[in-house]
Amino acid sequence: MEYNTERKDLILPEYGRNVHQMVDYLIQVEDREERNTGAKALIKLMGQLNPQLRDVEDYNHKLWDHLFIMSNFMLDVDSPYPIPSKEEFESKPNKVEYPQGVQKYRHYGKVITTIIEEASKEEDAEQKDILALMVGNLMKKTYLQWNKNTVDDLVIWNHLLELSNGKLSKPEGAVLDEMKHIVNQNNNTRRKNNGRNKKRRY
Repeated sequence: MEYNTERKDLILPEYGRNVHQMVDYLIQVEDREERNTGAKALIKLMGQLNPQLRDVEDYNHKLWDHLFIMSNFMLDVDSPYPIPSKEEFESKPNKVEYPQGVQKYRHYGKVITTIIEEASKEEDAEQKDILALMVGNLMKKTYLQWNKNTVDDLVIWNHLLELSNGKLSKPEGAVLDEMKHIVNQNNNTRRKNNGRNKKRRY
């Protein structure tokens, strides 16, 4: 009796050992026309075994690629699509560049710091004050969403001044929104969590 642990590894396990054995058999068929006929029949079988692939773009193209992959790119048949090479699938993807530098106030997020950078470029004084107030409210909202009960508006204005390198400051007489709804949400969340914790104790 032959165990699977003694057999060679399956390249694409989702198709099963029988399909892999059929692919191995096709590679050994000498008549090209017979190989082509067998390949088309096998593609239909592969589609039936993995119907979820039908939701994938270029469904048939994907099946033909899988057929060549399972043959270790040794199957010589007439494909309706460009035949992939082994190098294409073994090549490493391009390295993804990550943003450099550490953000001081991470709770504001990268988006807000980008907004501050753009708002700092405004030259019109009146528009700059409007932008400063809008950004300040956005910063306060984000700050409170980090499960904070409250925050002094002066803290927000100082952070804005610092993050904008002194280019955005509190407009004269400006007052930030109270954001009571966010504070209430945070308090309700805490009450629920405390209630769950009490139940666990008993």
